[in-house]
Amino acid sequence: MVKRSLILLFLLMTSAVHAELVIEVTQGKQSAIPVAVVPFSWQGSQPLPEDISGIITNDLASSGYFRTLPESNMISQPNNLSEVVYGDWANLRQDFVVIGSVELLPTGYAIQFHVLDVHQKMEILRHRVRGKASQLRDLAHYISDFIFEKITGVPGVFSTKLIYVTTNRERTRFNLNYADADGAREQLIYTSRDPVISPAWSPDGKKVAYVSFENGHSEIYFQELATGKRERVVAFEGSNSAPAFSPDGTKLAFVHSKLGNPDIYVMDLASRKIERMTNHYAIDTEPQWGVNGDSIYFTSSRAGGPQVYKLDTGNKAVTRVTYEGAYNARARLTADGRKLVYVHRSGDRFHIASQDLKSGLVHILTSETELDESPSVAPNGSMVIYAASEADRSILAAVSVDGDVKFRLPSKYGDVREPAWSPIFK
Repeated sequence: MVKRSLILLFLLMTSAVHAELVIEVTQGKQSAIPVAVVPFSWQGSQPLPEDISGIITNDLASSGYFRTLPESNMISQPNNLSEVVYGDWANLRQDFVVIGSVELLPTGYAIQFHVLDVHQKMEILRHRVRGKASQLRDLAHYISDFIFEKITGVPGVFSTKLIYVTTNRERTRFNLNYADADGAREQLIYTSRDPVISPAWSPDGKKVAYVSFENGHSEIYFQELATGKRERVVAFEGSNSAPAFSPDGTKLAFVHSKLGNPDIYVMDLASRKIERMTNHYAIDTEPQWGVNGDSIYFTSSRAGGPQVYKLDTGNKAVTRVTYEGAYNARARLTADGRKLVYVHRSGDRFHIASQDLKSGLVHILTSETELDESPSVAPNGSMVIYAASEADRSILAAVSVDGDVKFRLPSKYGDVREPAWSPIFK
């Protein structure tokens, strides 16, 4: 059974919200691994509610790390080990083959799958999962994660989720949405006639924080995904923005400005006591916790223009992190703490860059559009999702941290921006 801590999202509105993100791979790795996902066998009298092998194929292909074989090019379609002819797949120049079967149970479905190494002519992975009809898509993503990690050694993120903000062209409606990592099964979390910005996940994936202007100024809210319950958490006089949960979920970093001078604050979520972390005449904003929770990266203008700094939460000492270029902002850390991803200005264009924190080496990851913003790093550290300008609209796009893989998630309706990638659900 798939172990998931996130239960079905409570719908606040009965009307449908149309954004419908569709993933489009624009660049994959040149060394993409050839893999064939054979259609899984199914003996039921009715078609399955979901195309299991099709979802797995799309997951692996959209990652950019794999090159999948079209079903029409398959010489044979085995469903069990005895039917596999490794020579057929070798002739098709495949490195791996995935086969499987779906079985109807009294309580739902069981899926058994095998991953075969064509060159070694052997099975390298066998697993069986079970779930209800409503969980078939989750099971498919779960299988994709298994396959991805087995072959690449990196945890898969196909079972993760995205939150993001959509708005119509007239800017009269702002929606906070939730969807699978591939853009499917979009749901509405919150909708308002006033702006909604800066969504952030709690570490356990059970709630989100965001900034709402519904009361005439910026306030920070929490919202539980399972129930839809909202709580106004930060509503001090002045501006309140940029919420960020600590890695253990016990604290919230945010920005508060009462007299026009934004600083970083931290709230203890149990006691609701706050502590001012920076006290500078410059603008301090966009906090992001370090991996161990003992530091906060933030954007500050204290050097004259936006640069990223690191704050020690113990002694409040501040050190500058970015030096290359006159504009670096909205920093996000990879899960291993080795790289910092942020918005970097090059000339009059804004792109996504990554910086190795040990060597200081900066790598510009994007170059296709003039304005890239709001990066969020996948929980396995492999990809960065961000908002990009395209013609007269904003779309979501993603790039691998090495710059080799790129894909787009444009919306069919309106603009989409402010993405945030969920943690890996346990």
